[in-house]
Amino acid sequence: MLVPKTAGISEASTSLSLGERRLEALDHAAGLVARAWAEFDQARETEVTPSAQLLDELRAPLPEHGDDVIKGLNDASAVLDASLAQARPRYFAYIGSSGLEVGALADLLAHSYDINLALEAGAASLLEAQAITWLGDFLGYPALTGSFTSGGTVSNLTALAAARERALPRSRANGLSGVRCAVYCSQEAHYSIKRAAEVLGIGRDWVRAIAIDAERRMDPIALAERIDADMREGITPIAVIATAGTTLTGAVDPLNELADVCARSGVWLHVDGAYGLPAAGASATSDLFAGLARADSVTVDCHKWMFVPKACSAVLVRDPRTLSNVFAHDEAYVPHAGEALNAVDITLEYSRPMRALKLWLAFKVHGAAAFRAAIARNCEQARDLYERAGALDGIAVLASGPQLSIVPLRRTVPGCPDENAHNAELCTRLQSDGRVYVSPATIDGEVWLRPCFTNFRTTSDDVHLLLGLIESEGADCSHHG
Repeated sequence: MLVPKTAGISEASTSLSLGERRLEALDHAAGLVARAWAEFDQARETEVTPSAQLLDELRAPLPEHGDDVIKGLNDASAVLDASLAQARPRYFAYIGSSGLEVGALADLLAHSYDINLALEAGAASLLEAQAITWLGDFLGYPALTGSFTSGGTVSNLTALAAARERALPRSRANGLSGVRCAVYCSQEAHYSIKRAAEVLGIGRDWVRAIAIDAERRMDPIALAERIDADMREGITPIAVIATAGTTLTGAVDPLNELADVCARSGVWLHVDGAYGLPAAGASATSDLFAGLARADSVTVDCHKWMFVPKACSAVLVRDPRTLSNVFAHDEAYVPHAGEALNAVDITLEYSRPMRALKLWLAFKVHGAAAFRAAIARNCEQARDLYERAGALDGIAVLASGPQLSIVPLRRTVPGCPDENAHNAELCTRLQSDGRVYVSPATIDGEVWLRPCFTNFRTTSDDVHLLLGLIESEGADCSHHG
């Protein structure tokens, strides 16, 4: 008789439970978290690099047998401490997250219960629906349904899948079958639009990049002309994607005018507000988003300018049927109560963690007013930097000024034969210095620094330090590229 290889191995030796050390491990982890939170309250003067011992740990092979849980937690903490954390107050690169404390606690709770929101999950399903409603109310968008996703790329893909099905009914079943179709967006729209077109079979070559105006917003007249020209050629418009806060400069496309174009042509209007849409909830910037309520769908990354930890994006729609038309299935293993839909019937994902809890708890604990104030403060910091930089000799700013919280800056050096190389070097020096972290961006063929403010921890002193470092580090850069 063959004996299974596992025979003789006790249950205790293969247990994945922490057993008697569970509370000790939880207390120790809480101490590590508390220390991290305290460090985020003020900026570091330099970045931590991995120690030789930590590097050896990270090159180690797969452990066959377990180690001490406290040591494991300490090693994990050391890795995180020596990593580039967007939650720090002087992280001005790209569009960062803030790791809101109550959001981190929500993640701990959600992952501990490990609820799957693909199907009906009791109170958790009601909470997600309420969070969608609250988010729509905050933005001023009449969302009748929606879902939380892993990020703006999946949210945009979800919306464009719904738009494709409306423009080309049964395309989810039949494919595009040689049908020529197109989507339309600003020439500075996020790359996720092209990625969605690739995945959905539209093809990135059919993404029409529409010209922008002096404020770097999509031109409605150019859009209308391109849609009309395509329709005359037998090309089916799938959707217009308006950007509410471009990643490059923070420009907000003219939503009302774009909605007029879409209404005349019967084209789906999607608003990609992954970065900038939360500013619709702040009084000083809400006018930029006039016409938002006319969109068929919107995307917003709550893990960006609503400060909660990643991942917490959302896609909202005015008509629930548009999502079920493209995603619903009638499978024997998926229970349905009458006409009621499960989350999996309106979403791309099946296994869905409870991403909504962190935003729901953040609204519950802090209230919408605190979010509005923090977003407004970031916009004020951007305006402050823009005005201070514009008043200095040797620093260029965009003529249009910041619409939201991105402020491209560029050093100009008389007699420098390669200012692009000079500014690229300046960015590298700032990153190496460690007191701030900024990223470069190419705007109209020129290299710029691109500070972006999306952290509730950032102070005016941090903004002023950034400008001072640009001047001091820039003076030490090569003038010859």
